Order: sequence, then C-alpha cells, then structure tokens
Amino acid sequence: MSRIDEFLNGVRTVAIAGHVNPDGDCVGSCMATYLYLRDNFPEIEADVYLEHFKPEFRFIEGIGNVKSRLLDKDYDLLILLDISSKDRIGVAGSLTEKTGKILCFDHHVTNREQYTWLINDPQASSASEVVYRYMDPDKISEKCAEAIYMGIVHDTGVFQYSCTSPETMRIAAGLMEKGVPFNRIIDKTFYQKTSLQNQLLARTLMESIQLFGGKLIIGYLKNRDISFYGAVSTDMDGIVSQLRNTAGVEVAVFMYEKEPGVFKVSLRSSEKVDVSAIAQKFGGGGHVRAAGCVMQGSVYDVINNLTLYLERDLV
Repeated sequence: MSRIDEFLNGVRTVAIAGHVNPDGDCVGSCMATYLYLRDNFPEIEADVYLEHFKPEFRFIEGIGNVKSRLLDKDYDLLILLDISSKDRIGVAGSLTEKTGKILCFDHHVTNREQYTWLINDPQASSASEVVYRYMDPDKISEKCAEAIYMGIVHDTGVFQYSCTSPETMRIAAGLMEKGVPFNRIIDKTFYQKTSLQNQLLARTLMESIQLFGGKLIIGYLKNRDISFYGAVSTDMDGIVSQLRNTAGVEVAVFMYEKEPGVFKVSLRSSEKVDVSAIAQKFGGGGHVRAAGCVMQGSVYDVINNLTLYLERDLV
C-alpha cells in the first residue's frame, strides 16, 4: 500500500497512540496522523491517546483533544506510532487485544511485533518521516506539516544525527514550503530549557564520570536528587545528548532513579557502538545510535553491568 488512505476502507473509528513518556517524534507523528485524518476524512472519528508530554508541544493544533485515559469505546482501527514494542504502548495498550486491525508506523530496529500491518524502516530518521511517506503531500495542511516537522527535528537532533538522510532534508524542505515556522519550532521545542532543566543538566555534568580513556561518559541522578529539585521525567530530556557532545566521547549514558533501586537508562553513541544491542541485553531497545532500558540495583550495579558489555567495544 502506498497511501494511508488505503488502510481506511470501511473504517469509521480510529484510535491513535504512541509510547510511554512521549518525545517530540512520538507526539509529532501522532498529532500529524490525527490532523491528516481530521482534514481529509471528516467521516472518521479519531481519538489520540498520549501520556504526559512537554508543555512546549502544546502549540500543535488539536493537541488539546489528546486523551490521557482510555475511553470506553470500540475502534475499527488502531494506529500506533513510534512504538518499539507492545510493552511500551502508553494508555492505549489494552486496545491491542480488542481492536481487530492494527497499523504501526515505526523506525526502531528492535520492533518485531506482529500487527495487521507493520511499516518499519530503521533507516528512517523518525516515525514522523515514515508516516509522512504514506500521506499525500498535496493533502498535508500547514498545521499537519508543523507536527511532522517537529517530530523530524527532535529525532534528528535538528538534522545533526547520523539518521539524517538526503531524503530527510528533502521532506523537511517540502514541509517548510507549506509555511512551517521552522525557526520557532526548533527554538521553542528543542533548544529552550527551563531554569530547572539547566540546573539538572549542570548537576549531572558536574558529577559525571569518564571511563575507558574518556570514550565513555556516565551521568546520573538519584531519586533524592530528583525529589530535591521537584523534577519529572520530561525535565531530564536532552541530558544524554549533552553528555555525548563531550570531546572524545564515543558513548554517553544517562540514568535517573525512577524509584528506589530502579533506573531509567538512556544510551547514545557517536559512530562505533551499537547501543541498541546493549539495551536489548537488559530488556530494552531502540536504535543503533540511541537506545534505552530499565535496570535495577544501585548506581554502581548499573554502571558495572553496562560497562561489562561496553568495554568490549571501547577498549
């Protein structure tokens, strides 16, 4: 199938959902799909399900209609976006068992789930890029284009990560021609940080450690630190990317304690190391250059377990 239209035959109700802790690509791809359906298929009733997302994303049209709780409702089609595995689906997770047809757009190399249709391109920059390919460019409104552009910007690190391809840039150019305020989207949703976010970043950088001749950098925040600052998970977005920017670093690790003895771990690499392979060893997944997992134990337990595998690639 070459267009999303072809998946909609006989469909009257659609649920659209992303992953837990939705990032820019997840929010962008979900909202772009919602706006595309709203603008071109008014006979279809669509609901978007997302957990708590950053307030910076609220400029996207229609985002006020996002549901954070599952409605008591049946759907003809469930569209999943940016889902690396079923266990990462947010509030709409139970719909996978009760919805007859499921369509998933993704770009995670670790996604091997069985859906009615799985459209997964690990070479794509983002789920937003993948779903864009299945839209008719002439039917994409300016507001829909804004959502797609934001998604691409966030998963490419403003077009600097290795996942950025010439095709990615051509798509971005086409979106700009729709009138997308690209400079505002980049500045407001990617670069600008709150005072709290800057404090958390500074604390992490100050207490980070480097191993293997500076090739590995690790930063962390414990539960008591997070409580002291009154922070939430979205306040720590981007910290791992700043760690990776350290000169000489090939792999960056940032972890924060979600609850006593349970750490959310994010990994980023420059060129050499496949961090998705590392994350999979601990039940996680992601991309070759960006991945994550959840690990248990003390800070030192987590570091020791990670370095056991990272040492093979960095020494």
